[in-house]
Amino acid sequence: MAKVLISDKMSPEAEQVFRSRGVEVDYLPGLTPDELKKKLPDYDGIAIRSATKLTQDLIQAATRLKVIGRAGIGVDNVDIPAASKQGVIVMNAPFGNSVTTAEQTMALMLGAARHIPAATASTRLGKWEKNGFMGRELAGKTLGIIGTGNIGSLVIDRCKGMKMAILAYDPFISKAKALDLGIELVENLDDFWPRVDVLTVHAPLTPKTRHIINGDAFAKMKKGVIVINCARGGIVDETALYEALKSGKVFAAGLDVFEKEPAKENPLFGLDNVVLTPHLGASTSEAQIKVAVQIAEQISDYLLKGTVQNALNIPAVSENELPALRPFLNLADKLGTTLGQLTETGVQSIEVTYEGEVAALNHKPITNTLLNSLLTPMLEIGVNLVNAPLIAKERGIVVSEVIRSQSKKGFTSLISVSLITEKRKRCVSGTLSYDQRPRVVSMNEIPIEATPEGNLLFVANQDSPGLIGRVGTILGEAGINIANFHLGRTHQGGSAIAFINIDQDVPKGIMEQLLQVPNVLEVKLVRY
Repeated sequence: MAKVLISDKMSPEAEQVFRSRGVEVDYLPGLTPDELKKKLPDYDGIAIRSATKLTQDLIQAATRLKVIGRAGIGVDNVDIPAASKQGVIVMNAPFGNSVTTAEQTMALMLGAARHIPAATASTRLGKWEKNGFMGRELAGKTLGIIGTGNIGSLVIDRCKGMKMAILAYDPFISKAKALDLGIELVENLDDFWPRVDVLTVHAPLTPKTRHIINGDAFAKMKKGVIVINCARGGIVDETALYEALKSGKVFAAGLDVFEKEPAKENPLFGLDNVVLTPHLGASTSEAQIKVAVQIAEQISDYLLKGTVQNALNIPAVSENELPALRPFLNLADKLGTTLGQLTETGVQSIEVTYEGEVAALNHKPITNTLLNSLLTPMLEIGVNLVNAPLIAKERGIVVSEVIRSQSKKGFTSLISVSLITEKRKRCVSGTLSYDQRPRVVSMNEIPIEATPEGNLLFVANQDSPGLIGRVGTILGEAGINIANFHLGRTHQGGSAIAFINIDQDVPKGIMEQLLQVPNVLEVKLVRY
């Protein structure tokens, strides 16, 4: 009989699900790491929340463990690479908290607009300052929303019910999907900031979104904007927000997340026009029941039937298929990561072509892996190997596959990805080297030989004498070491590209210098 450990406090409904399905379960929250290490070898699965920290040491000790289930979204407390190496599937429950987080957003929005916390404190003191808390109506105002995924869509629906106009910025949503949502989509943040009355963000924290709401953004907004963040701390520059609240540029703000958590000290604490809560987005009894039931169902389905749902580290493949698929899954991950970090506008369609020997394999997990890696850079944390196709469909992205038994370009196996956005088409092709390592062999139909690993600088240009030297000089003067320099071109004087493996990151100022080099058309940094 399959046996599962629940090592964190969790709604009793989780135990009921396991037992009703014939899975033996022990509820032992509060174990120390040493106690957990001794217990883990007895279990096939473990259900956790945020208190249990599953380190590499603990996972390696869990010799019987097959699946880790996190009742919630974040899995920062799980060493996923260690779990993958051990052959342990890591699952989460990404949608159980969606409604409650959307409702927390609305609560902060209304609380900030009407000064509810400050007015409550004043009234408790018997002051009756009726004229001291002049608020703002939300009806008829423009909501600016960054991120229109699962939670963002729920917020949009609720704000439309409040008769607000919706302006959205989301590089990975198509115009057709925006039309379905009944919102106006803008492509440029410079056009977004000045039109917003209420600003809310529902995006992951990535290098691209860190401090996306900063001093420059506040300077472009109209006076009296309301700012809400229930997504991730660090998306809003708290120092810039403090100054904007003090100056009156921002009328009020509501924050459920902070750059440093637990937030026990923060300059924002001293302001009356900000509503602050301690990361309560998922803190409702209904949400806790939902995520507990969801993760119990997922773990038991996997242990009893082999069904994989919301897995973060492996697609649904059989034990016999995995050895042949593994190198192509790695290749698909690299190709998706490449396109995902090069693409900045709404994606309309993705076509994946399998040629040669790979065409005879189970290509669904390969496509899922590619979609996951492609969509992850700009989307919510809930994207994973299983739900990536559904998320693409929800966003109006058409995904298709082409199967060819022989490669037109003579490769034993070739995977090509063609991505069409509202502005351009990008294509990348890859194969495996003799030692099964991924290789990029063409980009935008230009032949090239490149290794997708570490930091890879992508440069698109018109072929011209001296350009390579200028690029190398700029990088060298900045102390950035070049490991490999891969070149390709259509013909002399035609379109050309370079993939440059470098040992360091590239500061923004250096990227701008590279863009100023004559005949350079595009410069992007891809991190693997």
